[in-house]
Amino acid sequence: MYVRDVTVENQVGLHARPATFFIQKANEFKSSIWIEKEERRVNAKSLLGILSLGIVGGTSIRIIADGSDEQVAVEGLVELVESGFSEEAR
Repeated sequence: MYVRDVTVENQVGLHARPATFFIQKANEFKSSIWIEKEERRVNAKSLLGILSLGIVGGTSIRIIADGSDEQVAVEGLVELVESGFSEEAR
């Protein structure tokens, strides 16, 4: 299991469009991936799950992966979040 905390920097947070980019990136990996905000954990490959967390800009989240490519998965998703979900990071 590999875990990293990251702060969502873009102003709107993880609303529909950035959440879609996040899910597309998460689906590139074989590992099981979750996002945790406070005590709630959701599947990072689920749009409804991510949207249900209500992540806004400035929120700290934890990205957790478990599987054969867990470290690459988490690092790739952290990079996407840190980029503010820019086109270059996808």
